[in-house]
Amino acid sequence: MSNSIKVDIWSDVQCPWCYIGKRKFEAAAAAFDGEVEVEYHSFELAPDTPVDYDGTPAQYLAERKGLPMPQVEQMIQRVTDIAASVGLEYHYEHVHQTNTIKAHELLHLAKEHGRQAEMKEALLKAYFVDGGHVGRIPDLADLAADLGFDRDQVVDALESERYLPAVKADVAQAAAYGISGVPFFVFEERYGVSGAQDTTVFADVLRQLSAEKETAA
Repeated sequence: MSNSIKVDIWSDVQCPWCYIGKRKFEAAAAAFDGEVEVEYHSFELAPDTPVDYDGTPAQYLAERKGLPMPQVEQMIQRVTDIAASVGLEYHYEHVHQTNTIKAHELLHLAKEHGRQAEMKEALLKAYFVDGGHVGRIPDLADLAADLGFDRDQVVDALESERYLPAVKADVAQAAAYGISGVPFFVFEERYGVSGAQDTTVFADVLRQLSAEKETAA
């Protein structure tokens, strides 16, 4: 289809703005009069985080950013309120701060099976809404099994780090593009949109690219 638009999205499953941006982008894609092909790419916001971080997300942010706890709590409340405005119910009191490298490997496994979008949504929901743990292999295997994946095959893939090179390739591509924060949307390898922008911003880019494709045709 001539007006099919390819969108590459760099994000992390523990990024609150990535989930919000996903919803805003999805709204634009749903209203777009054409086909939108989406591919998610790995980005680690905090690769030095231990799998079993002993503390709350607020404590982690306070330590990492050197901010007083009241300010961090205000930041969390703000992002929670914005999430609610797009239909997402964040439960930070149940969030397990963790390392997301294995979650990214699982996303690449799902991509190989043509189910990356479904897995991305499941991981974000598990982390922000359901209080799930997205850093441990057994928990990730359970999540994948709930979606119909073979649990033993998932465990084997994650333990063997079969998809780690693909994760590292995504991270390297982000660096090559100069991406330092997520979410980051790349349209047709030509236009970049940074952050959880309003739906209208995504819609405008889709329309512009569609018009350019029609003109070129």
